[in-house]
Amino acid sequence: MGLRNHFFWLAAIVGLSLDQLTKFSIAHSLALTRPPASIALWPGVFHLTYVTNRGAAFSLLSHHGEWLKWLSMSVSLGLIALGLKARLVNRWEQVGYGLILGGALGNGLDRLLAGEVVDFLDFRLIHFPIFNVADVCINIGIVCLLMAAFATPSNRGARE
Repeated sequence: MGLRNHFFWLAAIVGLSLDQLTKFSIAHSLALTRPPASIALWPGVFHLTYVTNRGAAFSLLSHHGEWLKWLSMSVSLGLIALGLKARLVNRWEQVGYGLILGGALGNGLDRLLAGEVVDFLDFRLIHFPIFNVADVCINIGIVCLLMAAFATPSNRGARE
């Protein structure tokens, strides 16, 4: 019996790896400067800004964040069980759930090991909250699941 849901596992590994690599790079290069350290890649539009976040998305519930690490890890365990047990025949579903797993694991591990998450993607043009690659993975994963849900019946059964 081989490993099922290949795109699921690939998306999860790529998402988690990119998240952890970028957070490590930002933390070790920008943390040495005075917070909030920022590098303008496109001045006034897009910056890399080093901040930490103890809360949920956009620093919500930052004073009650202890339960977030357990929520992230529970979601991750549930998605791992899904990847191992279910047969996700639609590639959009596999990639979607895999990216959500990669993002949940990335932020969950940060909360579990450090008590906070490193955020650094700063779109200043629209004054959007600073976020990270794990957040991007989760949102792209949701879009993939929506695409799978709205796929025509003939596309839903598409095999790998």
